[in-house]
Amino acid sequence: MPVPLPAPPLRRSSTVSTDELPVRDRAGAWGEWIDRLFSGLKSHQYGDLDFQGRMTTVHAGDVVLTRLEAQRHHVSRHPAQIRAAEVGYLKIVAPWVGCAGVGQKGREAWVTPDQWSIYDTTDSYAVANPVPVEHLIVMLPKDRLSERGLALDPLMARRLGGSGGIARVALETMRSAYRELPGMSDAAARGVGDAITQFVHLAMLDLAGHATAVTQREALRERIKRHVGEHLADPRLSVDTLALALNCSRRQLYNAFGEEPDGVAGYILRRRIEACRLAFEDPAQQRRSITDVALAHGFSSMAHFSRVFRAQLGVAPSDYRRGEVLPGGG
Repeated sequence: MPVPLPAPPLRRSSTVSTDELPVRDRAGAWGEWIDRLFSGLKSHQYGDLDFQGRMTTVHAGDVVLTRLEAQRHHVSRHPAQIRAAEVGYLKIVAPWVGCAGVGQKGREAWVTPDQWSIYDTTDSYAVANPVPVEHLIVMLPKDRLSERGLALDPLMARRLGGSGGIARVALETMRSAYRELPGMSDAAARGVGDAITQFVHLAMLDLAGHATAVTQREALRERIKRHVGEHLADPRLSVDTLALALNCSRRQLYNAFGEEPDGVAGYILRRRIEACRLAFEDPAQQRRSITDVALAHGFSSMAHFSRVFRAQLGVAPSDYRRGEVLPGGG
């Protein structure tokens, strides 16, 4: 009698594993999971009788990250398996252990730990895993990158990350995201998905030979925004502490934010006010005092907090929290 298969992963973090299945059912179960999780992808083993595999999936908004641990196997997708109505993804394989050979567009790229390659799920491809592997698989909606005007086809099945630079930053961001996502709020997870998409875009620009001072400024700006988001609660967060933490000069910080209306300091202030505003709207935080919320997001002076909050939102914090006057509400 066939062993019932677990439901496909749908939660923020979910795992499927062959550990509890009889040996005879493992390869078949793995093939079904691969087919469901990756929309029609076919998996084939190399004739090994005792197959073992595990996949744990987390979500960063519309970006999907999966840690895949498995015996040697290969996967493929052909045009007949591609459905016109499905969401198209750009898919990244980044080994922790082992290697992967990505074939698409007539090219083949072999990647090992600290490298990654990207391919298009709306076209045929194959990935060989000739040894036991632990991979990070990242899926980004294709339209998130194609809408930026970058020619994608020449960049598929290429090797990135081995020489460092922005491709290494993108890889480290994806790995860190996978580890930290299960404990994040939905809003934070969506922000992480946006950061991954941005760094992958910059890495692909670099691969395409488009790395310029503009893309370097964009990379620094993303690093600044990520650091600010992670340290909003620190009242010492400032332009000087940012420059020290990111090992750059004040001039580089100002240049990176040259297109932002209020510069670096203004960006920090906006992020803090926005975090406080969201806290005031959260029913789960209604028992927290206004002072506690302000202090928790880096404000050390209530007079300053109230003045800035009113200047940005047009209403006092206490009135906003009571809902007596809302921005734009007349």
